[in-house]
Amino acid sequence: MFNNFLASLRSAPVIEATETQRRFPRRVADRCVAVVHGQTFPVQNWSFGGVLLAVDERLFGSNQDIETTLKFKLRNTIVDVNVRGHVVRKSAGQVAIAFEPLGKAIRRTFQQVIDDAVASEFATSQA
Repeated sequence: MFNNFLASLRSAPVIEATETQRRFPRRVADRCVAVVHGQTFPVQNWSFGGVLLAVDERLFGSNQDIETTLKFKLRNTIVDVNVRGHVVRKSAGQVAIAFEPLGKAIRRTFQQVIDDAVASEFATSQA
């Protein structure tokens, strides 16, 4: 029963995917920052397809290739995920980066972040 509960939470998006162009649900609750060219920026949301940064958009060019390290704060550790992508959208105070196709190791690490969030939410609900 507990495994079924975790499986249902794991598959549930944090934000309802009402926008048909989204391939992956956006996650907003995870504690995360992005490091780009040595500068740290807050992450507004992320998914398996990309990330939205809270940043001065003038620092990035349209379609610019980006290498970034996402740093996730889990319950007991910090996990770094190195990803490559390109700028797909800029607006006032925001830059959206679409990831290049993810390898298995990065997908597993992203899933670890989601699993940790689910376990943390469950533990909080039981307290």
